[in-house]
Amino acid sequence: MDWNYFNTFITVAPDCPVITGIIPPEKKTGKSKHGIEYELISGAPYYYTQEELLFEVYVRHQNFPQTELAERGGEIRAEFFSKPKACMRASALPKKFGWGIHFNEAGKMALIPMESPQYAEYAQGANGTLKVLAAMRNRRAK
Repeated sequence: MDWNYFNTFITVAPDCPVITGIIPPEKKTGKSKHGIEYELISGAPYYYTQEELLFEVYVRHQNFPQTELAERGGEIRAEFFSKPKACMRASALPKKFGWGIHFNEAGKMALIPMESPQYAEYAQGANGTLKVLAAMRNRRAK
């Protein structure tokens, strides 16, 4: 099964509570999943596919030892993807923190702040070259 998007832009949720892209705050106990997502994508734009990011966030959030990953990495990955996963439309980055997510033709992603001219261009479909999807709402529409 392919978990990736190609030539797609995920806009912020219609009920996103912010007006600019903000860095997710850390939890007292360490990094949150959305904090790890932000760190990885912003630190390496167009490096990760959605599938690669989902797995890397899982590995970091669970603090898997490198030795275990070296020995059982394929098995851990297969087990992780054996169950349905929420896609980036359900991520807090576009839902709560004001980040659009652009996937290029190779399926690699970058964060686009909602206040940027690039966001406006992508949200309009970039002259018909992008599929545009909204992030999932935070609450049901009334």
